[in-house]
Amino acid sequence: MTSFEQQVADLRDYLLKFARLQLRNEAWAEDAVSEVMLAALAKPQAFDNRSQLKTWLVGILKHKVVDALRLHGREVCQADTTEDSNEDPLDYLGFKPDGHYIEAPADWGNPEQQTSSKQFFEVLEICASQLPEAQGRLFLMREWLELSSEEICKELGLTSTNLYVQLHRARLRLRECLELNWYGKAQKQ
Repeated sequence: MTSFEQQVADLRDYLLKFARLQLRNEAWAEDAVSEVMLAALAKPQAFDNRSQLKTWLVGILKHKVVDALRLHGREVCQADTTEDSNEDPLDYLGFKPDGHYIEAPADWGNPEQQTSSKQFFEVLEICASQLPEAQGRLFLMREWLELSSEEICKELGLTSTNLYVQLHRARLRLRECLELNWYGKAQKQ
């Protein structure tokens, strides 16, 4: 095995983890990563060292994930039907009926400084994986795959209002998770 082939093989677990987080389906994630590895190994000359190998492979994987989402976009997983998927986050995030916080959110200090931490992104990844399936898919498509709102609405047959409501709910859940598992712990130290 050449050095390039070995480096690609060494990144398989990372790519698979990324694909699982994005697709939330083991078979789809395996397929996407296999396609990335085949594409990279079939044309190693396409990697011209303008970026790190990992960055290049993730870039290819993002396209494969979008393709998988388009292909399987109408399929619904059993986990999608959880009881709380339609529950309003305002019901459990501590808001008064007038929309104001019962208790002010935790002080996050300087989030930009903390987001450079590898540990922060590990906690964020865990929080994102705990989002309800539909919200997680939409959030990842918008924020990590950087698809436009119009593209997401077109691909999944959503109205822009529905998309914005779902993204808002996802962000509220992420905020709560980060406050509990990252910023809350940082304040206790």
